Amino acid sequence: MARAVGALVALGVLALMLYGYLPKPQPVDVVLVHRGPIQVTVDEEAKTRVRDRYVVAAPAAGIVSRIELEPGDVVKPGVVLATIRPLRSALLDPQARAAAEASLAAALDAERQSAAAVARAEAVAEGARRSHARTDKLSKEGAATVQELDASNAELRAREGELASARFAAKVAAHQVQSARAVLGLLQGRGAHGTESLPVTSPVAGQVLRLLQESEGPVAVGTPLIEIGDIGALEVVSDLLTRDAVLVRPGMRVILDRWGGGRTLEGRVRRVEPSAFTFTSALGVQEQRVNVLVDLAGTPAEREPIGDGYALEARFVLFEAPDVLQVPRSAVFRQGDGWAVFSIRAGHARLAPVKLGHSSSADVELLEGLTQDSPVIVHPGDAVADGVAVRPRR
Repeated sequence: MARAVGALVALGVLALMLYGYLPKPQPVDVVLVHRGPIQVTVDEEAKTRVRDRYVVAAPAAGIVSRIELEPGDVVKPGVVLATIRPLRSALLDPQARAAAEASLAAALDAERQSAAAVARAEAVAEGARRSHARTDKLSKEGAATVQELDASNAELRAREGELASARFAAKVAAHQVQSARAVLGLLQGRGAHGTESLPVTSPVAGQVLRLLQESEGPVAVGTPLIEIGDIGALEVVSDLLTRDAVLVRPGMRVILDRWGGGRTLEGRVRRVEPSAFTFTSALGVQEQRVNVLVDLAGTPAEREPIGDGYALEARFVLFEAPDVLQVPRSAVFRQGDGWAVFSIRAGHARLAPVKLGHSSSADVELLEGLTQDSPVIVHPGDAVADGVAVRPRR
């Protein structure tokens, strides 16, 4: 009996020693393959700017009066912003009169061109309205998708924005004609005695954005005095790396965040500018970037706190789907020319080749290789290999 007990004890000690030498299961982080929405975006910093702005410049050389307006003040078309007392030498100078006549001729040409641009923009906008009406009707009948209706809405907003810009330019052109005529009249007659003052008026309705010449003093022809714009007509501009910009298309949805409000705003890409520029980063690295212009959705009242030059973050939505099979990006790694993950079967890590689709910042679409609710290892370390015993980390 004593021998049997001793043998059992020896066997137990031997078993414990063997168990101590056996490899322990590696603790790993585990998630399940799941279905859900995915969104692929290009994220970049952006800023707002007034879409149509106008810098009022001195139409003649002379002494400009002090500008009493302040940034944020509302002005109406024709309101006097400042006055200029032309220099007597300029009033008597035939060369100045010839230059004024040339300026008037150029302003008249610009006015005719702007009128033609308005006519073109009106025709395009009317076509967009008719197209949107058809798409809206088809949508109500179930013959057009929500995406097609959204695209039609974006197209209509873009064309109406272009029409508003064309009309703004036409008002500016008419104001330049009026200003050129006033300067020419002053140089040709009444101002010859040096007693006339030339009023500098606002070409459009809007708000004062910046004062470029506040105090009274001498100015040359073309000196910027004041900048005016419609703060309700904002757009967003973001400079993307060229390798990201080639993925962006007009009409693409844009999510605008981190502007200081408690909610996100939306917009649509209006234009990807055709010419890139070189930008030197804070680390001294030269990058090729291109400006992308975005039209804001909604009404000015919905984004009332935002003004000109405000910073925000733009997320350009390249792809989105409401329900796809996906895994975290941290579970996927390169395997030869393809991709793979470590799944778990019977307590062991198993190498599983997979075929991937779209990839977001956190997840990646899974096209082939695993099924829903399959356990996979995230952040697999060097200790994890095919066939290694593993256990989920608690």
